[in-house]
Amino acid sequence: MSIGNSPEPSESEDDRPEEDRPSVGRSLQQARIDAGLTVEEVSSATRVRIPIIHTIEQNDFTRCGGRVYARGHIRTLARAVGVDPAPLVAQYDAEHGGRPAPTPAAPLFEAERIRPEPRRPNWTAAMVAAIVAVVGFVGFTLFSGGSKSGPVSADPATSKPSAAPSKAGSGKAGSGKASSDPKAEASASAIAGVPANKVTVKLTAENGQTWMSAKDHNGKLLEEGVLKQGASKTFTDSKRIDLVLGNAGAVQLFVNGKEVKNLGDDGQVQRLSYTRGDPSAG
Repeated sequence: MSIGNSPEPSESEDDRPEEDRPSVGRSLQQARIDAGLTVEEVSSATRVRIPIIHTIEQNDFTRCGGRVYARGHIRTLARAVGVDPAPLVAQYDAEHGGRPAPTPAAPLFEAERIRPEPRRPNWTAAMVAAIVAVVGFVGFTLFSGGSKSGPVSADPATSKPSAAPSKAGSGKAGSGKASSDPKAEASASAIAGVPANKVTVKLTAENGQTWMSAKDHNGKLLEEGVLKQGASKTFTDSKRIDLVLGNAGAVQLFVNGKEVKNLGDDGQVQRLSYTRGDPSAG
């Protein structure tokens, strides 16, 4: 006669009949809850989107993008909630037709036939480079071209160059019409060359490089970047030029043909605006 029923050995979750075993999604959901994590926290840790986590926990893998991606999501979520992903992946494979076959590698001859598409020319960059070259040439001609044949007269009614300097040894006061100061000659030549109905600004990084920015009267950016030592930039607009100089002490500035002095100290940032006419009116 039996005194009592002996306890039956407990079954592990993997030994349960298939119909009694919780689904893959339910197992992941329960593990997440046991770990005290929210769906948002799991999404932040795994970079798996929240709607996909919700559908997986409902044992719906249609939003994963295929069996390979579904298996990857199961592994990622299982590690995030602290469970072994291998049994869950095996259960998923058993419920969805087995492990997916690896994708065959493409034949070598097919890979060899692939040729990169020819790169199209960058017309925008070419046009910008051409415009910069033309502006630079015009600026160089306006501000430096007159020095080859002597200073040019500032009188608009006269198109001939001024008289050449008198020969050495001539002591007459009236014979020295041309200035002996090279900077004064360059300024006079620049004044004669700039159009009266526009504002023209020329920058030269004379004492070091500087960061600069130039905009027209509509606020359109004409150019921005580092102007290296010795380099020059010329800008023209019908109404106004706005400048920002990152190292004002390094810049030589001509506005409408006249040099603007005392721009600032080395390393000083200056914001300047100039209009048509004398620089002092800017």
